[in-house]
Amino acid sequence: MIQPPPPSTPPDPLNSPLLQSKSLLWLVVIVTVLFAVVLWPLSGAVSWAVFMAIVFSSLQDRSVLVCRGRKGWAAFGTLVVIIVSVLLPMALLTASITQEATAFYERFKSGDIQLAEYFQRGVDALPEWVRATLGRLGLADLAAVQGKLVDALARSGQALTARAFTIGQNTLDFVVNFFVMLYVLYFLLRDGKTLSAQAQRALPLKPEHNRRLLNQFATVVRATVKGNVVVALVQGALGWLAFWFLGITGALLWGALMALLSLLPAVGAALVWGPVALYLLSTGSIWPALGLLAWGVLVIGLVDNVLRPILVGKETRLPDYLVLVATLGGLAVFGLNGFVIGPVIAAIFIVAWDIFSEARQGPAAQRAPAAGKTKRPADRATM
Repeated sequence: MIQPPPPSTPPDPLNSPLLQSKSLLWLVVIVTVLFAVVLWPLSGAVSWAVFMAIVFSSLQDRSVLVCRGRKGWAAFGTLVVIIVSVLLPMALLTASITQEATAFYERFKSGDIQLAEYFQRGVDALPEWVRATLGRLGLADLAAVQGKLVDALARSGQALTARAFTIGQNTLDFVVNFFVMLYVLYFLLRDGKTLSAQAQRALPLKPEHNRRLLNQFATVVRATVKGNVVVALVQGALGWLAFWFLGITGALLWGALMALLSLLPAVGAALVWGPVALYLLSTGSIWPALGLLAWGVLVIGLVDNVLRPILVGKETRLPDYLVLVATLGGLAVFGLNGFVIGPVIAAIFIVAWDIFSEARQGPAAQRAPAAGKTKRPADRATM
């Protein structure tokens, strides 16, 4: 006697693989967004820890060899080298620049530095239509302009005094962020390769695409931090040397400004030494002006073309116009951290669209040879 088949149980919709995968995806997205919100107050410290871990990864590899595979001691040694060779000199240089900026402000406020007298000669040497335009804008009377600047600086000084508590709080935040950066940097140096491998496995892309994205991220970080920062420091030092030799007041301060502006391609340090050279030329200091112009063009201007290929290689460079736009946008959105974050986002943007376009062209490119192969036998059959 044939037994009837047992009644089939309806599938449980909660055990659907599609529902489970979508739920897992939404869970990952939600907790990732929440984790980003939690980290946002310390985003600067974490970002710089990641950047410095990437830049000094080769030093960490050598430290591991010296420490015979003990990654913890190697990371500690690398961290000490970073503090002594990079962070401590930067702190001393920042203190010197702050001291000179304060002295320059006091001399400017007291009238010892007469910017109006310095630049009035340059204005007088301009064409009539330019002076008329400056007059309509209220910039022809440089003595009045300097008075307004002194009043504005005085008001800003009073505002800074009134906000002393906020400044102290910001200083405390800086100290906390600094030590958080060092703490995170130690673990990134120690476990960086493991974390990178986990990121490659976790990204829902093909393995070659994951490697390409992470490699491009690391390459652009090295190019921006190691290349741009070193080039900016060298250009600022050369600018300071030229200003010191010419006896220009606040040479260290202007050199720091040139280093900061050197982070912007195409314009850079010329925004500082260019007007000074024009001023010297308009005041009759022909040889100092020509010397500064030659130094700026032949030495400061060529540092980027000489040092950057040595430091990061030509193949890692983004187009200058893209770096300029990404750097300015990054500075506007992320503050000082944006001069690294902006170019990194631009590079990942380009790589992501390249991968997307290659993925779309891939099936068509694979079908084209197959179609060609089906035509050739037919062609031979008709011959």
